Amino acid sequence: MTAMYQTPALSLVADIGGSNARFALMDPGGHPTRVVTLAVRDHATLPDAVAAYLQHQAMGCPREAAIAIANPVCGDQVRMTNHHWSFSLEQTRQQLGLDRLLLLNDFTALALALPLLETHELRQVGGGAAAPGAIALLGPGTGLGVSGLIPAGAGQWLPLSGEGGHATLAPADARESRILDACRERHGHVSAERLLSGIGLPCLHQAIAALSGEQPEALSPPDIVARGLAAADAHCTEALSVFCSLLGGFAGNLALTLGARGGVYIGGGIVPRLGEHLAASAFRRRFEDKGRFREYLAPLPVYVIHASEPALRGAAAALRHPLCLGVEARRR
Repeated sequence: MTAMYQTPALSLVADIGGSNARFALMDPGGHPTRVVTLAVRDHATLPDAVAAYLQHQAMGCPREAAIAIANPVCGDQVRMTNHHWSFSLEQTRQQLGLDRLLLLNDFTALALALPLLETHELRQVGGGAAAPGAIALLGPGTGLGVSGLIPAGAGQWLPLSGEGGHATLAPADARESRILDACRERHGHVSAERLLSGIGLPCLHQAIAALSGEQPEALSPPDIVARGLAAADAHCTEALSVFCSLLGGFAGNLALTLGARGGVYIGGGIVPRLGEHLAASAFRRRFEDKGRFREYLAPLPVYVIHASEPALRGAAAALRHPLCLGVEARRR
């Protein structure tokens, strides 16, 4: 692919997940426009997906772009964990004809968007008012993203970039131990992402069915959620219940780790679809059930993010942040 002509007025931003790639152009006020979602499986490479988006917009490539990706960002070479895309950041910059290309973890971008969210874009699940201090972020989607924000003074925040979703998941009772044992027999290491994600819900459902001595039905994550919410299938209902309980325990662990007095935010594509089910589940009880630190966690608010494309806003904010929050390639 040859380098495209440039359109200087706008910045290109993208949020690349294991299933979908969301693209937008940022107007001078920092708002995403012309948002389009593409299925990553429909495009052989990242530059191909960018080219398809720009062709759809009938325009050339802007001078700069920020791409948030569901993957560790450690250097020029990137190989996605939950998809086959593999690319060089510098080569991609050259192919697209960009002056500057910033690559950052998708949950680093989402964390940067948290201070920009309005009250109507959040739904609170327990706790009181947020206090000054760190903010925790997690989100079950195709995988499980984890991040946070540390206040740095003068209205600035420092986002965390890590892979907390791959930390070992801990059960809290005998039933959860049996479920995790069943998953461990099949997968070895049982990370939080192994069960608290889109790829994890079927694993959770299959383990529950197997413990009942039944051949598990092959169901997609949306099917499991739909049947669980409708209480139409006992295994799906329990899978959703255990999902909420494990998520609460994991969120409480993250809040303790970061000292998240500023609250815990939940993004991703799964939890917003649960509606009031999350509040009615054991999520909040498990969030606070940390022995002597129950009183520490009780006032911490948990917010479910219902904003439109917040990671795109965060990617745009990363372009203007005084620090480089990922890996950057620039025209020399």
